[in-house]
Amino acid sequence: MRRSPVASALLGAMALAGTASAQSPLDMSQPPVGKQAGTLMIRLRAIGVIPLDADSSISTIGGHVSTTSQAAPEVDISYFFTGNLAVELIAATTKHTMRATGTAAGNVDVGSTWVLPPTLTVQYHFMPHERLSPYVGVGLNASFFYSTKAAGGTVTGLSVNDSWGPAIQAGFDYNFSGHWFANMDVKQIFLNTAAHVSAGAVKLKAKDALDPLVIGAGIGYRF
Repeated sequence: MRRSPVASALLGAMALAGTASAQSPLDMSQPPVGKQAGTLMIRLRAIGVIPLDADSSISTIGGHVSTTSQAAPEVDISYFFTGNLAVELIAATTKHTMRATGTAAGNVDVGSTWVLPPTLTVQYHFMPHERLSPYVGVGLNASFFYSTKAAGGTVTGLSVNDSWGPAIQAGFDYNFSGHWFANMDVKQIFLNTAAHVSAGAVKLKAKDALDPLVIGAGIGYRF
């Protein structure tokens, strides 16, 4: 049975957390180390990237664009200016398949592309010195598309424009042992892009508000 990206992300995070717990036994008798000014936190998450395809259109033949979800590992680093205020940069890459649906030519496989979406957010962390510390953030995403390939057959060419857009997030860290933290995080990236499709001599343009939802879970270490 095929797992959803979210389920894969959660299973990966549980495995990572289990490994961390085995190496660093949980000791609730020790006070939490919390989040401090001038410190770094590095996290490893398993993420599910779910394009919402909120609004899409295809020139000439009509229809809509459908983009597949994907699971992947992700690394992020946060720097704390104060216990409450931090910046976070994430790094991950995923491959997605695109399909045109409801067009005058029916449903057509368009092709696939990889996306590298570095995202920088400014975060506010509530209760930074407690064991459980939720946070919210807002920032900017840049999405770079590469290794784009047309599906073949009717579709002979495909390119996807790089794009910029805002991002918002919410999540929490749980200081379960020493400098180790469990993490859950949800981001909404507001991303509009355009794909240029060649079908023989015919050139088409598809506009798509991908607006991916990124759901992640994992572990972190605060230096």
